[in-house]
Amino acid sequence: MQSPVAVVIVHWRQPERCLLTLDRFAGQATRGGAAPDIIVVDNGSAESDIAQIAAHPCEPLVLRAGRNTGFGPGLNIGIRHWLRHGRGDWVVLSPHDALLEQGGMQKLIDLAESRERAGVVCADVGDQATPQIDPFLGAIPGPPTVRAGWEPAHYPHGTLIMCRRETLLDIGLFDERYFAYNDEAELGIRARAKGWEVGLARGVMVENPTTSTGAPVIDYLRMRNTIMMQRDHFGRWPALFRVLIGLGNVVHATVRPSIRPPWFTGPARLLAIRDAVLQRWGPPPEELR
Repeated sequence: MQSPVAVVIVHWRQPERCLLTLDRFAGQATRGGAAPDIIVVDNGSAESDIAQIAAHPCEPLVLRAGRNTGFGPGLNIGIRHWLRHGRGDWVVLSPHDALLEQGGMQKLIDLAESRERAGVVCADVGDQATPQIDPFLGAIPGPPTVRAGWEPAHYPHGTLIMCRRETLLDIGLFDERYFAYNDEAELGIRARAKGWEVGLARGVMVENPTTSTGAPVIDYLRMRNTIMMQRDHFGRWPALFRVLIGLGNVVHATVRPSIRPPWFTGPARLLAIRDAVLQRWGPPPEELR
């Protein structure tokens, strides 16, 4: 029986967590009993890690990137394969450690298919915030507007995203200059610009309890990519404003450590601002990795 949905998972050096994620997706039977088609894109893990994943009972298709391409570029490898060879109208995009609630996949499909122009929808990470984009500040949390069901958003949470085939064919895939972080926000901007609805499925829960990325890399990518997104979509002045705010935040947080936000790393932010000004994109610098 044909499934209306496929799953693309990006994996990097965490086979135990990926196996748990595969367990959860393999149990997400859609209406009619069809299990999703699962694609795992491996970003340069050890052969033993890949062998564990390939041996999972759900028999995932494993595509080898051969190196750490990043989250968005890794997803693109799986999405392109699905667009050429896959079935169904929907694809779920996930890191290797996202745990969607039981029955969550069918809830996402039902909610999205109830809206003719729904193109991108994400699961609820439980932070009681709505993803929004400010031209001068970038991706920011907004207040929730509904208790359950479809909640209009500016972009999807990157923890678990579902996209319509027609939408991806219309707007394109992830911008690979981002490597990771904020690429989902940029995708949301393009989707909404083409008239597609972007939403959060309030109450359809997903857990993402861990991260394998160090704080300096996260801080670097968020800062650099925010500046790039603002420059590309809102112009030079919003990008310059964000550069000045970023420099001010580094000074303020260095003087007053008690007000530092999560993931704050002063040297990483300064490198990010430098690289954004010089338009150096792609993977983070080696000294941060």
